[in-house]
Amino acid sequence: MLPHTYVEVTDGNFAIEVQEKSKTVPVVVDFWAPWCGPCRVLGPIIEKVAEENHGKVVLAKLNTDENPKVAALFRIQGIPAVKAFKDGKVIAEFTGAYPEPQVRAFFEKVVGAPAIRVTQDADDHLRAGNVDAAEAGYRAILAKQPSQPDALVGLAAILAGKGETAAAEDLLDRAPTDRRAKILKHRIFLNGFAEKHAGEDLESAAEANPRNPRDRYRWGVMLAAREQYEDALDELVESVRIDRTFADGAARKAMLAIFDILGLDSEVTKDYQRRLSGALF
Repeated sequence: MLPHTYVEVTDGNFAIEVQEKSKTVPVVVDFWAPWCGPCRVLGPIIEKVAEENHGKVVLAKLNTDENPKVAALFRIQGIPAVKAFKDGKVIAEFTGAYPEPQVRAFFEKVVGAPAIRVTQDADDHLRAGNVDAAEAGYRAILAKQPSQPDALVGLAAILAGKGETAAAEDLLDRAPTDRRAKILKHRIFLNGFAEKHAGEDLESAAEANPRNPRDRYRWGVMLAAREQYEDALDELVESVRIDRTFADGAARKAMLAIFDILGLDSEVTKDYQRRLSGALF
């Protein structure tokens, strides 16, 4: 997030910064407190989505510990609590650490239409194969909005494709809550592993040494690099069963990366989560 992309409101300025301002632009208020764990989860998400809707909505944040009058006025009983104001009145609200898709849907409801994708022109250049123009477009966006997730991921993908993996990973580190960024980081690792071990017969090594956690792990990662995820998970879970502590839990971490790629709702993920749990416990 850029500095000051949200306004901190208090008991003293709430009427002006929220209720009055909402007569010209919708204002979304995040009621939070420093000790609240779910608030720390929701905070980066709601800030990112608000930034994507820059100009169409204002994000305000109110610390309920320091501003009990407003919290009491709006009957805040659980936090994080989020309320959207328009024309001085609450028009939508939710309580709890909603995941990003639901937060995005909430903002779309408040704004009245889906947010305009700020990377549209750069995305169009990329689809047309004009990589240089796409890269320039993403860089221009990031010069103004350094945390814009679509531009971060788009530029990182271009740099990764050019072999500039360190620069790509630096960009992805700036979007830690974005699933696309996590997946791209996993793909960068897998592609690098495949290139490094391209001349080795990892399959034969795993077959010759079925009780060696290193050989099973290495062949599993190679299979993942080839997007043969179920076969990869078979090898990796066996590595965990043989020695869960091998290389600081490398096989377990590799399985978690594949779960990220496949998605937590995937039936394959659910199946191998159970198998991993059985291997660990």
